[in-house]
Amino acid sequence: MHKELRVAAYAVCVRDGQVLLARWVAGDGSKRWTLPGGGMDHGEDPFDTVIREADEETGYVVEPVTLLGVDSLRRRYPRRLGAVADFHGLRIVYEGRVTGGELRHETDGSTDLAAWHPLESVADLDRVGLVDIGLELWRARPRNGHLHHPADPGR
Repeated sequence: MHKELRVAAYAVCVRDGQVLLARWVAGDGSKRWTLPGGGMDHGEDPFDTVIREADEETGYVVEPVTLLGVDSLRRRYPRRLGAVADFHGLRIVYEGRVTGGELRHETDGSTDLAAWHPLESVADLDRVGLVDIGLELWRARPRNGHLHHPADPGR
């Protein structure tokens, strides 16, 4: 079994009752909303990752102001030639504050749109589980930075 580890950093940016989201385009062409952020480059600090990724995906300068927590997920999925990948994602979630820039959409990246969404309408969006986890971390602000979730491959 092929083991894959992906470490990523994301921002929960809330202002005036709205949350900033980016629309992720999956390999199969499906599209779902996610938090701005993404994978760390080798040797990159997660603080710098979230700044870089938020800029790439939204056009905004985002200042990470609080480390909200870390989420870990694991799933298995098929790979070529009948192999199976054992994927482990480690997601570092910051509260972010927009300090500059202008809203724009990413081109030639993993997202195609960026937009502010009213907090009360997030439940109606086609979104990845990380959006709910990030908002739960933002609301609950657990002292240990961890939300207890039973094993859920859909996160």
